[in-house]
Amino acid sequence: MGNQSILLNLLFALLILFADSTVAAPVGVCYGRVASNLPPPSEVVNLIKSNGISRIRLFNPDPDALKPFSGTGIELMIGVPNEILPTLANGTVPTSLEWLQTNIFSNILPTQIRYLAVGNEVLLKDPFYSPYVVPAILNLYEALQTLGLSETIKLSSSHAASILSSSYPPSSGAFDPNIQPVLLPLLQFLQTSGSPLMVNVYPFFSYINNPQYISLDYALFRSSTPDIDQNLAYTNMFDATVDAFVYAMEKVGFPGIPVVVTETGWPAAGGFAASPENALDYNANIVKRTVNNFGTPKRPGAGIEVFLFDLFNENGKNGEEYERQFGMFGVDGTKAYDLKF
Repeated sequence: MGNQSILLNLLFALLILFADSTVAAPVGVCYGRVASNLPPPSEVVNLIKSNGISRIRLFNPDPDALKPFSGTGIELMIGVPNEILPTLANGTVPTSLEWLQTNIFSNILPTQIRYLAVGNEVLLKDPFYSPYVVPAILNLYEALQTLGLSETIKLSSSHAASILSSSYPPSSGAFDPNIQPVLLPLLQFLQTSGSPLMVNVYPFFSYINNPQYISLDYALFRSSTPDIDQNLAYTNMFDATVDAFVYAMEKVGFPGIPVVVTETGWPAAGGFAASPENALDYNANIVKRTVNNFGTPKRPGAGIEVFLFDLFNENGKNGEEYERQFGMFGVDGTKAYDLKF
């Protein structure tokens, strides 16, 4: 009877694995709002719905942006701003509960929230807040448990690819040792809670910063000559970067954590290799690979959830001109190029 029970449990687990592997990973879009010329959020929601976009990332819980999504069925990733982390980390669970109720649940149904991204690119770009990331997540997690929402709303923190000290070839992927005191407890939480590692992946930046080593074809999914690493064939920078994170997690003892790409995209103007044609090529390939569950060479068939950046150009962003040119739609709602979601 014991052996029969083990076999039944194994079969059930395999059925779940097979069922999960056949469900297409959705394509989300980042709705950045660092701009002075954006249409009203209610119009933006109509644009999103009319284009069949079912998941959106908001970088902060601005009530004016959140409320129009209520009741639409669109699933959201909502950012918890870096500057809020000390308050949540140093407070009590009731502090986090009050923050959630006031800033999020008073504006949007919990059933529409898929993720809370607690901090954005903190570890290397905003390191003052690094010690607060995991304590803030743990308090928010307990608050969600209190509300019975910890299984449906997943918590993580979004990271820049620069948290890798080595990324090429992918099998050499390793985390910067300076961030491991914060990163390892975070990975432990992600593993325990069934949450994903969130990463921002930009082959565009890799290419323009290293054109002597990375070809435009490799960055844009056009390469016909694969790079072989550990008997796995890589034909594009996106897969190679994602798998570098997978290898890096394995090296520190966390082999099974899924990866969600919380930002990726290509600018349509503003600099070298930034054009509507290249932006369409890149984003269309991301959509195709995501909805068809291509996965990566190291995790084939395991669809990666991806959020494309950006819904609109953001004229308030700092940096080079291309930083303001990632938008897939004009502010009048017309497509910058013919991308189908």
